[in-house]
Amino acid sequence: MSVVNLGKHRKTKARAERKARADENAIKHGRTKAQKLLDTARDEKARRHLDQQRFEDE
Repeated sequence: MSVVNLGKHRKTKARAERKARADENAIKHGRTKAQKLLDTARDEKARRHLDQQRFEDE
């Protein structure tokens, strides 16, 4: 018969539940850092393209 540390077991279970809840929230609400960087890069490229097409009135 082995000895079980109940405090360690309780903390491990709570940690797993928090991780599962965090993963669910990330799916519902969040975007990854890569997605944010991709959107920023696309916006910057579009802005540069529009600036190049601008006519200068003199």
